[in-house]
Amino acid sequence: MTPKEKLLEVYEKSFDISDVDNIPKSLSVFLENVISNIDRNKGVYTVLVTLTIYKLLNLKQDIRLFQNKMEGGFSARTIDTKYITPTLKELGLPSMAESGWLTRSLEQPYPYTMDYEGEISGKGMKEAFLKIVDAIQENNKLTENILRSILNGAILLRENNRVEIKKLSSSDEVMISTIVSILEQHFTEKYSTHGGSKLPVLAFYAIYKSLITEVGRYKNCELAPLGSHTASDRTSKSAGDIEVIKDGKVFEAVEIKLDKLVDMNIARIAYEKIARFNPERYYILSYIGILEDDKIEIDKLISEIRSTHGCQLIVNGLLHTLKYYLRLISNPKAFFNEYIELVESDTEIKIIHKNKLKELIQEHNL
Repeated sequence: MTPKEKLLEVYEKSFDISDVDNIPKSLSVFLENVISNIDRNKGVYTVLVTLTIYKLLNLKQDIRLFQNKMEGGFSARTIDTKYITPTLKELGLPSMAESGWLTRSLEQPYPYTMDYEGEISGKGMKEAFLKIVDAIQENNKLTENILRSILNGAILLRENNRVEIKKLSSSDEVMISTIVSILEQHFTEKYSTHGGSKLPVLAFYAIYKSLITEVGRYKNCELAPLGSHTASDRTSKSAGDIEVIKDGKVFEAVEIKLDKLVDMNIARIAYEKIARFNPERYYILSYIGILEDDKIEIDKLISEIRSTHGCQLIVNGLLHTLKYYLRLISNPKAFFNEYIELVESDTEIKIIHKNKLKELIQEHNL
């Protein structure tokens, strides 16, 4: 059985955990800390899922030795990257961009014993994490029920984050200006939590779904799956927030900045991505524009990139570009329904963002 198959098997048992009764009260306190912080500490959650799955499949393995270079160890990060995180994404459960071991505090080269030197953020989280790992290692009978408890917490988080948003019907009449107004209000609302910066990414992903089917430039192209919007520009292994793929290579990439001015630092990071992925076009779209003091230098860099790599680096306004694309596609209503679906299903978008879109649609009598 592969780690993915095992994860799916345990997942199916995790909707109801009323039969889980063998976890000591002393451990339950630590487990509850992890479960109640899944959304804020996805690294710990993902690492624990990976370690428990591996323990279930390899009972003799000391899961505290999570790196190959440790004597008797194994590559937990490889298992996570290949099997665990992709499966969590497929299930719509909270997940990291690529691996829980991208969290620096969890990848320190020391076994996960109680004197582990890595600093794990969150009140009591380090102790909770190490206590759970120790329990899994010391008592195989607890392993599956610990995993079921964690997955149940992730399932409840997913279900509690669901909001059904009314989609436009074929008879609804809606102007492009109305759609743009709703989107701008949705993007720029002052939310009390993180996640809102991904909203324009979802909008452009939705509109590119129309572009690649309608516009000749994108013939034989496809969209790469959306990644996490929490990874930093420099550490992300993608070319941008949105990647258009042609013949297995990045054909066009889009980087979206909701609340950041485009400055030379952002432009240089784009240059690094262009040198690495060699797309034909690279867009940086910002809601608030370009830092005026850097404009001349950015223009010089654009010319340099064009002559050196043949790539057009295009820095433009986010809303201006969105309006242009909406006039370009044949069915703006279908685009808007696609945006609604993406907002509904995205696990990084919080319930407050989903409710706000629902509210805006109602306000506009759609």
